[in-house]
Amino acid sequence: MKLHHLRNATLVIETEKHVILIDPMLGKRKTIPPFTLFRYNPKRNPLTALPKNSREILSKVTHCLITHLHSDHLDKAGEVFLRRKSIPVICSTKDEKKLLQRGLTVVQTLEYWKPQDFLDGKITGIPAVHGYGFIAKLMGNVMGFHIELLNEKSVYISSDTIFTEDVEKVLTELKPDIATVACGTARLDIGQPLLMRMNDILKFAVLAPGKVFANHLEALNHCPTTREKLKQAIIEHNLLSKTVIPSDGECVEY
Repeated sequence: MKLHHLRNATLVIETEKHVILIDPMLGKRKTIPPFTLFRYNPKRNPLTALPKNSREILSKVTHCLITHLHSDHLDKAGEVFLRRKSIPVICSTKDEKKLLQRGLTVVQTLEYWKPQDFLDGKITGIPAVHGYGFIAKLMGNVMGFHIELLNEKSVYISSDTIFTEDVEKVLTELKPDIATVACGTARLDIGQPLLMRMNDILKFAVLAPGKVFANHLEALNHCPTTREKLKQAIIEHNLLSKTVIPSDGECVEY
């Protein structure tokens, strides 16, 4: 299995039979307004361009999973890509109507903690809480995914979430071989962080039974945590051997 990290939360899971795109933010630099105007520098998003190898990777895509509808996980360019190629989309039942209205090919919808057949294996929708405190309600519904394909390593896409009992349950009971975690500690101009604080990222990495794949870094103006800052914390807690912090365009083989 290969995991191609494109940018932010956009990644591609490639196996011998399937190529699964997660949360396509495919637009050019500066095509999305700033997510914060005062707390951090109000630069337009995304801050970085897609890597040069993204076109080749995207040309192989057979399916797409969408965790939620924020523009840093599904932008206009991502929608155009999915429509033009009629890519089969899998999402939460709560997002189906809006995605159909946008002309996407929704072929499967999921509810939390109800496993379904998926390709040659199964998939389970996992609850995600997008922020600490009241800000999570403003962020709306989010769904993570636990993916188990035939003769492949299991993958947990935790999506945009803080550390919760559901996250802990996935790590300790479903025991994914690979667990992705959003590490940018995003914040708006109001409220607490939208993603895990560093202590919760480290707790996630400690509890993960297999490898940890860190993303959601250095692509958006409201995400202050850098790869270097994360790496130092990971090293200090002796977690570097199980954690990868990929660069944009990097392919990690498992």
